[in-house]
Amino acid sequence: MKVFRNIFPALAGALLTAGTAVAAADNATSEHPVQTTTPVENTMKIVIETDQQTLTATLLQDSAAARDFVALLPLQLTLTDYAATEKISDLPGRLSTDGEPSGTAAKAGDITYYAPWGNLAIFHKSFRHSAGLVKLGTLDNGVELMRSPGPLDVTIRLP
Repeated sequence: MKVFRNIFPALAGALLTAGTAVAAADNATSEHPVQTTTPVENTMKIVIETDQQTLTATLLQDSAAARDFVALLPLQLTLTDYAATEKISDLPGRLSTDGEPSGTAAKAGDITYYAPWGNLAIFHKSFRHSAGLVKLGTLDNGVELMRSPGPLDVTIRLP
C-alpha cells in the first residue's frame, strides 16, 4: 500500500502535465494556429532553346548576379567547349557580384557566372572550387546536351 501512496502522486502529476500539454496543443490549433516555417525558395524559371531541344533552368532570385542576368534576357549566345567540363559564352555586360561568395565549386548542371572573365558557364561535369565563380542557377534537364562536343547556339529567355 505504501508503494501506491508514493507512486500515485507522481502518476497523477504526470497525467495532469500530459493533459495540460494536450489541452494547450488543442488550444493552439483551434484558436491560434501553430506557425510553421517552411522555407520558400526564391527562384525564377528560364528557358534555354537550341535547334535540338528546349531546356528549362531555375535561377536564384536572391542573387544580384542572377537578377542582372535576367535583365539581359533574351540572349542569343554561342556556347563553346571549355576544359571538357563546361560550355561558356561571353555576356554583353558584366553582372553584379555584390553579396555573392568569393567563389564556389560547380556541379554538373550548374549555370554560373565567371566574374574575372565576365562570361556565362554551364557545367556538364563537376569542378573544384574556383575564385570568382558565382552560381546563378541549375539546369532542370538537358545536362547531356551540354556534353555534346562543339559549339551550341542557344536562345535564353523567360518562359
